[in-house]
Amino acid sequence: MRKLFIFIAIIIALPLSSARLLIFMDTMQSDHLRAYGIAYHALLLEKRVEWLLNYRSGSFLIDYNRQLENLCIQKHVSYSIVSEAEVKQIYDLIESNNMEKIILEEAAKVAVYVPPHSSPWDDAVRLALEYADIPYDNLWDEEVLSGALSSYDWVHLHHEDFTGQYGKFYRSYHNADWYKKEVAINENMAKRLGFSSVWRLKHAVALNIREYVEDGGFLFAMCSATETIDIALAALEVDIVGQPFDGTPEESNFMDKLDYNSTFSFTDFTPDVNPLIYNHSDIDVTREAHRRGENVYFTLKNFDAKYDPIPSMLTQNHTKHIREYLGQNTGFKRNLIKDDVVVMADIKDTEEVKYIYGDRGKGFFTFLGGHDPEDFAHLVGDPPTALENFPNSPGYRLILNNILFPAAKTKRLKT
Repeated sequence: MRKLFIFIAIIIALPLSSARLLIFMDTMQSDHLRAYGIAYHALLLEKRVEWLLNYRSGSFLIDYNRQLENLCIQKHVSYSIVSEAEVKQIYDLIESNNMEKIILEEAAKVAVYVPPHSSPWDDAVRLALEYADIPYDNLWDEEVLSGALSSYDWVHLHHEDFTGQYGKFYRSYHNADWYKKEVAINENMAKRLGFSSVWRLKHAVALNIREYVEDGGFLFAMCSATETIDIALAALEVDIVGQPFDGTPEESNFMDKLDYNSTFSFTDFTPDVNPLIYNHSDIDVTREAHRRGENVYFTLKNFDAKYDPIPSMLTQNHTKHIREYLGQNTGFKRNLIKDDVVVMADIKDTEEVKYIYGDRGKGFFTFLGGHDPEDFAHLVGDPPTALENFPNSPGYRLILNNILFPAAKTKRLKT
């Protein structure tokens, strides 16, 4: 009996030296969000990580490591240990189907552009990063203008208003303490950095962010940042803000001065300069989305994993249909998106595009509409979403796809 036990133990132990961890991402996964954290930590440990696009909804194949297996157990992430023979079977399946294996090389150094003061709303990306245990740094205007972006591979834009209009919350909240605090902090920052107005500061920050992407950076934005950064870039030296924001009215002929060639994603849009209207431009589809209600789904597009690996990576999911959610910017008007920008998700038979990506210079940008993928109408002052209640959120998966994107062989992918 003792000899039999030893024999079984040897059989079990031997394959581990050449075995792999398969972290599957289909509906059998118990915690999709933390699975991304496992893949990220494998890269930190300099382990080989392969992203198996379209194989079991974008699974990860990782060289076996006891520490990573223990982390899976600790984080309740489902996995299996597969032999080299089983890996070959997986490769054969990938080769003959609309699938691809992408080698992830190095964990991205992550930063979030976010004000150092507390705002009365949370940020879905920071919630996702913290839940998945992916480290990140906070940056704001002073760090961006001093060149700190160059130290990071991937930058997310918090729900910032790069037009300098404080989210167009003036009508509803200009007497609220949090709003007055926002104004004071931003005005002090503009003055300290030598700008005559907050909008001039924010436009300069937007320009620095665009240059970061052109130099090879990866940019991700949600909610108001997706729309307002393009408005700011189109109006770099143009005053498009009303009296309450800078003490002067907007320029009377501002539309003639907009430069749409300077933007990331959108063209031919019209900024809404009325300070009393909670809307930045005609890019946004929030009004239409609100009328449609929450029992609406946007659909991820299908891409060829071998020939279109970038959008394939960014859309890996265990479902193609994701419930709609609102934001300061909910989604993008289809006819205002530039021709070279790739649409990755939309709502069928409507003008709403939810998820897009493109490249500029040496880098990439991804814009995702809406505020919180698990809260249809997340309002100012609402508590943060507890992701432990949504470990399989397909909307939050879209965010975390982007975290691993910079680790891929992007130079090869781009060519």
